[in-house]
Amino acid sequence: MYIKTLFNFFALFLCGLAYAQTYEILYTSSYNGKVLTEQSPTLVWADSKENFILSNAIREQKSDYPFEITKIEKPSNTVVSYAFLKPGDIISSSDAESIGKQTFELTNETKKILGYHCKKAITKINSNTIEIWYTNDLKINGGPSVLGQNLGFVLEIERNKNSLITASSIKKIKKTDIDSIIKGSVQSTDLSGYKDLLWKSRFTTLKVFENETINFSDESKSNENVRKYANGTIILKKIKFPAIKEGENIFVEVKQQSNGDAYDRTGTVFFIPQDKASSFFDGLEKGAKTLPVYENGNGKHYYGVTTTENYSPAIEMMRFFTAFGIQKFNHIQLKGKDWQTISPYRQDITELKPSLSDKELWVGAFIGNYDKDGHKVSLEITIHKSDQTVYKNNTAIPLFNTLNIMEMAGQDYSTMFDQDKGLFVEFTLKKDLKNAQLRYITTGHGGWENGDEFIPKINSILLDGKMTFSFIPWRSDCGSYRLYNPASGNFPDGLSSSDLSRSNWCPGTVTNPNFIPLGDLKAGKHTLQVKIPQGASEGTSFSSWNVSGVLLGSQ
Repeated sequence: MYIKTLFNFFALFLCGLAYAQTYEILYTSSYNGKVLTEQSPTLVWADSKENFILSNAIREQKSDYPFEITKIEKPSNTVVSYAFLKPGDIISSSDAESIGKQTFELTNETKKILGYHCKKAITKINSNTIEIWYTNDLKINGGPSVLGQNLGFVLEIERNKNSLITASSIKKIKKTDIDSIIKGSVQSTDLSGYKDLLWKSRFTTLKVFENETINFSDESKSNENVRKYANGTIILKKIKFPAIKEGENIFVEVKQQSNGDAYDRTGTVFFIPQDKASSFFDGLEKGAKTLPVYENGNGKHYYGVTTTENYSPAIEMMRFFTAFGIQKFNHIQLKGKDWQTISPYRQDITELKPSLSDKELWVGAFIGNYDKDGHKVSLEITIHKSDQTVYKNNTAIPLFNTLNIMEMAGQDYSTMFDQDKGLFVEFTLKKDLKNAQLRYITTGHGGWENGDEFIPKINSILLDGKMTFSFIPWRSDCGSYRLYNPASGNFPDGLSSSDLSRSNWCPGTVTNPNFIPLGDLKAGKHTLQVKIPQGASEGTSFSSWNVSGVLLGSQ
């Protein structure tokens, strides 16, 4: 009896040891047969009660923020996600359903991984074919992701025959380090809130304007946060940009709705360089006519549009065009038309990094309108870590900006192209400029049948008196944005005004810049000239061209 009792005790003891056994598995990632360099191996701690999925860098507390740890609780298969947004800021969310919803095609294929007998299962996720190799030899379930947690222990996952994560080592351990990693206060949230907070923590957001009005009214006044100029058609705010590292990308995003204005209007997002004695800000504060004047021989004066030795024009981040009455006029019903409620404009402006990084600058937005209710605008700038290095310039020099941002404060329309001289700019480089490019934004205007808005015109760029580039800026895709234009007029021919092709713009869209190669430029004086065969006026109707140019390159 004593011997039998002792035997049962040891049997239970050994079963307890088996139940408490913890495994540590490391996984290596590869792509198209090549092991990814500088990777931190995926790390899994697993026992019969729970699995933790993290990385070796997280275990060593060397991971960059934000990072995640996933826990799978057994036997419920509840997925608990932990996001470490920054030091001391941890959020979590749980999901008790996703693992149970997974479906697999079980195959008869087998192979050995690290000496363990494995079977293959196949699933499809968002048009991706996923092959999972799992073993039942370890007597517990787990793996490097939430996929296949019910199958056994996953030792390899292959996606679309090119992306592979496979176990490189398995060992038994007595204790994990998880208590030294997940510690302190953890804020629980729902799954969608968790994903949103994690996503936003991956980049820096500079909030500029939030649902701000741009209109035309004597009642538009500045406040402690936002300055308003030209009867409210310009809004301005000072923004401190962080030091932006090589490899980081910058995006500007505008969300716009009509607040009363039914028409398509020119809009721009800009910032004001303050690297010279005079700036565009001086014109806003003291009047457009205090800025340097440009003359082309037609008798008109164009203030603040070109660089001089002591003045830099505003740098245009984004050119956009409001749609016909989006949101405010959505009550105009047409069969089969479900109007959009907001116009989103988003653009990569990484090439302007040299003029933004570690600077405090006035950032502004303008919409040319004469409506007392005008438009509602939100604007933010985001900075993202990225492996994409399309723009490698370290210099951005503003040369010209003819958009009449201060139109409602006396700045004239850009009609200087009615003379052969067009727009002529002189500038001096202090150093040689390699791989120079002109970041050139152009749109034609003149809103009647013979106006340049609807007539293709050649834009010619001359550098130091020699033709460098010419093209016809034109947009023929405007009809794609019909659902953003509820107040657009319909014509007898079955077209709407917003359908019509235009000189490089459409109602409700962004106009992308052209990047014109200029080669290597030597230090010293240079000239740049823009010529456009601007159409003649008819009565009170006239044509104009809004062009902006920034010189990019490396010094």
